Amino acid sequence: MANATRSDYPRRVYPLDTRQLTEEQIAVAFAMTSRRPESFDEIAQQVTQEKAADFHERWVLGYGHASVAEHAVLHLAVENISRIACDTLEDNRLASYTEKSSRYQVFPEGYYHLPSELDHQPALKKIYLETCDALFRDYQRCIDGCVQYLPAQHPRRDSERDRAYDLRLRRIATDSCRLLLPAATLTNVGVTANARVLEHAISKLLSSDLEEERELGEELRERSQSITPTLIKYANVVPYLTQTSREQKEISRSGEPEPAASLSEDSSPVRVSLVEWDEQAEEKLAAALVYRYSSRSYSQVWRQVLEMGAEERQGIIARCTASLGPHDAPVREFELVGYTFEFCMDYGAYREFKRHRMMSYVPQPPTVAHGYRVPQVIADAGLEELFRGAIARVERAHDQVAETSPAAAQYLVTHAHYRRILARVNLRECYHLFKLRTSQLAHFSIREPMLEAMKLAVDAQPQLFRHLQLRDYPAWWPFPRG
Repeated sequence: MANATRSDYPRRVYPLDTRQLTEEQIAVAFAMTSRRPESFDEIAQQVTQEKAADFHERWVLGYGHASVAEHAVLHLAVENISRIACDTLEDNRLASYTEKSSRYQVFPEGYYHLPSELDHQPALKKIYLETCDALFRDYQRCIDGCVQYLPAQHPRRDSERDRAYDLRLRRIATDSCRLLLPAATLTNVGVTANARVLEHAISKLLSSDLEEERELGEELRERSQSITPTLIKYANVVPYLTQTSREQKEISRSGEPEPAASLSEDSSPVRVSLVEWDEQAEEKLAAALVYRYSSRSYSQVWRQVLEMGAEERQGIIARCTASLGPHDAPVREFELVGYTFEFCMDYGAYREFKRHRMMSYVPQPPTVAHGYRVPQVIADAGLEELFRGAIARVERAHDQVAETSPAAAQYLVTHAHYRRILARVNLRECYHLFKLRTSQLAHFSIREPMLEAMKLAVDAQPQLFRHLQLRDYPAWWPFPRG
C-alpha cells in the first residue's frame, strides 16, 4: 500500500453549525472522534437528537465521562438578580460573564432585591424596605451633588461636546457614589459556559442557604434543560456543600470572641497583608525554567539550581523575561510560585477583584463590622455628612435584621463596607493582576489595595518582579522603568 501524503489528508478547520445541530449533538460529534475514523461533519450527520440523548445517558451519566459535556456551550441572559446572588453565580473559573456596570449607569429607585427570608417578618421587612429606599435616594442626591461640584475641578476639554462632557462628569460621580448601593442592588449578567461547568454552578446555587440563590438555581436548571436536556439533567443539591457549610459555620462560631461593634470610621482605606510566600521562590522558578527543555528529572535540575549562585539564577529568569512585551503573559512556569494575601477591601473592590478567576480566593460573608470608606470626591463635594448618615442608617438596620435573619442582613451591606478576603495568587497571575489593577484607569477602590499588595510582594522578593511591565509605575518602584 502506498504511503499517505499531505494531500491525502488536507488540513480542515470549520465550525459545526449550531443552526443545524443542537449543543448536545455537537458534543456527541466531538466525543465520537475518539472511536470513529470519520471527519466531524460526517459523524454529525449521523447523530440525531435521540442518539445524542442516548449517548449522554450512557457515557456521560452512566460512565462518568463528564468531559464530553464541555463541548456543549450555553449562553444565558440572567436579569434582575442581587449582587450577592450574582457573586455566587460568577464563582466558577471556567465560564465567561459580562455584568451590568454601576460605573457607567445610574440605577433607579427601587432597583433592589427583597429577600424572601423576611416574608414572615413584617416589622423587619418594613425596616429593610425603608433602608433600601433611603439608600437609593441618598445615592441619587450624592450623584447630583457631585455633578454640580465637579465642573470646577474638571473643566471642559477643547472641542468637547456637551453630551460627552456631561457623561464624563457623571462617570466620575457614579464611580464614587456607587459605594452607597447595597448588596441587594439588582444586576444583569450574560453567562457563557459549557454544560459541565453550568451543572456545577447550578448545583452550588441549589445548595445555598439563601432562598434567592436556590430559586435562581432552579430557574437556570429549567432554562438550561431546554437546551441540553440530558447534560443538565442531574444538576441538584449537593449534600457535601450544604453540610460542609454548616460545619464551617459551627466551627467558626465556637472560636469567635463576642461580636464587636461596627466600625463607623474608616481608619485606613487600604488594608493588605502578605500572609505567606515561598522563600525558595527564586530557586523554584529558575528550576522550572531549566526543566522545560531538559531531559533530566526534576530532582536533578533542582540540585543543579541549588548549586548556582543568586546571580546565575537571576540571569536565567532575566533571559526568560527579556522579550516579555507589555501585552504578554509570562510562561506557565511562573505559576509554580505563589503568594497568599489577606485583603480588607470595600465590597465594590471585591466585586472587581473576584473577576480574576485564575487565583484561589476565600471571602468572608458581607458584614458592616469592619468599617467603610468615604470616597474623596464625596468629601470634597461637601457630601460627607450625607454619606455617613446613610451608612449609619444602614448599620442600624443591618444589626436589627441580623438578630433574626443574618442571611437577609447581608443584602443591606453597602459597596462602601470593607470585606475580608484570603487570596492565593501565583506569580504569573500577579503579573496580570498588578499590571491591570494598578493602572490609573483602574477604579480607585481596587487600585489602592493592589498597589499595596504589589509593594509587599516586591519588597519580599524584588528580583521576581524586576521584569514586570506596568502601565503606570508608582513613585516607589525600585527598578528601571520598562
